[in-house]
Amino acid sequence: MRQSTSLERRIDAVAHRILRDAPRRGVRAWLVEFAVFVLKQAWACVFGALLLVAILAARLWYPDDAALARNDALTIAAVLIQVVMIAARLETGRELWVIVLFHLTGTAMELFKTDVGSWAYAADGVMRIGGVPLFSGFMYAAVGSYMVRVYRLFDLGFTRYPRRWLTTVVAVAIYANFFTHHFWWDLRWVLLAAVIVLWLPTVMYARVWRHVVRMPVLAAFAGVAVFIYLAENIGTWAGAWLYPDQADGWQPVSLTKLISWFLLMIISVVMVTWVYPPRPPRPPNPE
Repeated sequence: MRQSTSLERRIDAVAHRILRDAPRRGVRAWLVEFAVFVLKQAWACVFGALLLVAILAARLWYPDDAALARNDALTIAAVLIQVVMIAARLETGRELWVIVLFHLTGTAMELFKTDVGSWAYAADGVMRIGGVPLFSGFMYAAVGSYMVRVYRLFDLGFTRYPRRWLTTVVAVAIYANFFTHHFWWDLRWVLLAAVIVLWLPTVMYARVWRHVVRMPVLAAFAGVAVFIYLAENIGTWAGAWLYPDQADGWQPVSLTKLISWFLLMIISVVMVTWVYPPRPPRPPNPE
């Protein structure tokens, strides 16, 4: 817990007192581990979950004739969430820099993608750059927030992690392809193959409570991409943005977007590794 915030250390102390007498084996032990896993994941997702709640609330209850445009209200809500996260010691200053970087890179892509018609936002509000409302950058920041928080909450360790300079080259190429495929060859399948070759030998170790879960890191990337895809469906249903095939009526986001989210995950992972360098798994705690 050395990298945790002061609030998280207090929560950790309370959790240890509650779990101190938890069984080490059997069904009850498994249920305890599962409950801790779910709670840690929920804590890691808090920024994105709150933003998604705000988007749903705006769809369900925000009046269409309000003086403040819906997109502007979402931008203000996103800023307030971020301020509370920092003021309440839910994020460290180190993490904030990563989140700001996610925000900037995401907004740059949003400006380009809306300009070429990949997706569109409602044209209301004044808190926008071109056709992009400012709250959109916070959706990318939510992914960044999850990535940096899950890294330390689960005390992640890795074996056979690829060299960071190689992963950075691939991440830059993925980001560039999000732009260049509109005018040149779409290299996503080549880049996907490069990702598989680089990370296929890598195993991730995640400490839950007493137990450490190990899995291929590519499986973890894919799992997160699926959850982001599900959140994207909720966001488009709520009208936060729409793809061209949803303009005449909402329908589920194309499954091909899973590849895009998987590749975006690689950009996210590489950014985080420059703040929290990948390290081998820690030895088991004798307690």
